[in-house]
Amino acid sequence: MEMSAISRVRVLVSSILLASFVFSAVRADEEAVLTLDASSFDEAIEKNPFVVVEFYAPWCGHCKKLAPEYEKAAAVLSKNDPPVILAKVDANDDVNKDIAAKYGVRGFPTLKIFRNEGKNIQDYKGPRDADGIVEYLRKQAGPASAEIKSSEHAESLIGDKKVFIVGLFPEFSGEEYENFLAVAEKLRADYDFGHTLDAKFLPRGDSAAKGPIVRLFKPFDELVVESKDLNVDALESFIEAASMPLVTTFNKDPANHPFLSKFFKGADAKAMLFLNFSSEYFDALKSKYHEIALEYKGKGIRFLIGDLDASQAAFQYFGLNNDQVPVIVLQENDGTKYLKPNVESAQIATWFKEYKDGTLKPFRKSEPIPESNNELVKVVVADSLLDVVQKSGKNVLLEFYAPWCGHCKKLAPILDEVAVSFESDADVIIAKMDATANDVPSDFSVRGYPTLYFSSASGKILQYDGDRTKEDIIDFIKKNKDTRAESDSTAQSDSAKDEL
Repeated sequence: MEMSAISRVRVLVSSILLASFVFSAVRADEEAVLTLDASSFDEAIEKNPFVVVEFYAPWCGHCKKLAPEYEKAAAVLSKNDPPVILAKVDANDDVNKDIAAKYGVRGFPTLKIFRNEGKNIQDYKGPRDADGIVEYLRKQAGPASAEIKSSEHAESLIGDKKVFIVGLFPEFSGEEYENFLAVAEKLRADYDFGHTLDAKFLPRGDSAAKGPIVRLFKPFDELVVESKDLNVDALESFIEAASMPLVTTFNKDPANHPFLSKFFKGADAKAMLFLNFSSEYFDALKSKYHEIALEYKGKGIRFLIGDLDASQAAFQYFGLNNDQVPVIVLQENDGTKYLKPNVESAQIATWFKEYKDGTLKPFRKSEPIPESNNELVKVVVADSLLDVVQKSGKNVLLEFYAPWCGHCKKLAPILDEVAVSFESDADVIIAKMDATANDVPSDFSVRGYPTLYFSSASGKILQYDGDRTKEDIIDFIKKNKDTRAESDSTAQSDSAKDEL
């Protein structure tokens, strides 16, 4: 469709304003990626219709690997019509930490797409190489749904390795068509969309069908499903449910990565069978596992089958080892885990029935309790956490950390100094737990590292969100700690209340 004169003027004005802002923010001889901070972030987002922002940390290896690819892509996309702005924010800088927190940044690098002056924010879910970034963002900057005008066009768009959603309509107007476009705009970062007037262009399904119908194509299970309910909420629910495999495959095929991401983000309990895909028992276990997945479909459990070679990171996360294979791990949304090592196909149905009946005992990942614990900051593991925090009658400042975390490394000497300052106070313990090697109890919400909690001698649990300086942490502990006498008094008071 030819652009109107008014539209051309709008695009021209937008491009001039965009170029003016970029020129004022970065010189021509500097990098193509726009560097933003707390003082320039809001203005950049508000003045531009489409901005991609990378939240990074200078010490992050993945960020360093992405940097040259991101820069190359920025140079190409700056010449797009209209330009696509690629920007970055040092989320490791204390000045910018509020920006990172506002947009839920929990790891590095995190990339976000800001559309319509920041009114629509989506996660970047594309490739991390320059050519892939350019291709993905050019598509994201265009229409949310492509009009399909021929069978050849449909074939080039839909393919056989991804989910693709097509709206079939008698005409491109009306409430149901507008609903479809609204959902396409909302979910465009996750799925590809198209719309057409003629079902004969589509590779599967009734070629004589008349719209309005939404047809979802997928490379697994039944290859095509349809919905005639084009209410926005119903359509979104249909897409989310139909786009998940009955059993998600965890292997080295990059085509499975989007399904893996959806699997782990879901709120349902997650059942994961890990085994060697080349083993003699693979076919029997896979077949039985699919039967169980079909039986429990829609009953609050998602299913995954993982190849041992591809899933070593998951093994480390769950504290598993190879001699437990084939093994089923089931994790609930609150973090509770159940384990079935060396499982046989004949045992799978019984094990899941016992889980549903509530007769299975949960599994807890824990490092061994240290034989000696003479460090300034005491080491806590999952199996000793209850004794230290709830049964010791002490005031405990507990750090949940990750060994690779730069922020944790920066905090470590500060916590040592805090521990020294309370060395003569028998009522205070400064402790730490490796949250990557131990299960974190549901009493504590750990979404990033380091996370600090304080448990008073009387049992009050508070999350510490103050400045990470020696002085501020010490002041916080002194303000919130109970003396042993206060703790004993509280316990006696609670006992008296129980008697009453």
